[in-house]
Amino acid sequence: MNTLKVGDKVPEFSAKDQDGNTISLSDYAGKKLIVFFYPRANTPTCTNEACNLNENIKYLKKAGYEILGVSEDSQRKQANFREKFGFEYPLLADEDHTVIDAFGVWGPKKFMGREFDGIHRTTFIIDENGVVSRVISKVKAKQHAEQILEEENN
Repeated sequence: MNTLKVGDKVPEFSAKDQDGNTISLSDYAGKKLIVFFYPRANTPTCTNEACNLNENIKYLKKAGYEILGVSEDSQRKQANFREKFGFEYPLLADEDHTVIDAFGVWGPKKFMGREFDGIHRTTFIIDENGVVSRVISKVKAKQHAEQILEEENN
């Protein structure tokens, strides 16, 4: 797993969102961007994380951030997830791992004693120039917006 690090330029990417629209990194040129990767839509921890960001979206936007959620779920699953919880940001359906691989968040994991390959829950904060300014690998799902804003204010 070759994960992007602070100081790395994010490679240009494009993927479909929950509605079939193509979203590209270049759409966010000149803006600060939060890209959060989560293993599976509609699972408890992923739901807590996505809902926490949505509940705090006004504070995140006030700090100048745009938000993108990414998992390997299908467009239909992402659309259902977004609709069910009313997320105000797009969810990328990265079934072919274009974005997942670009950020290097796919690799071996352990869950309940089982080993398998999957998405590592990781959040990347990208500056206005498309460079990674922070990587959060120990995501606190229920306080994720706080984690992001806390660092912003330090």
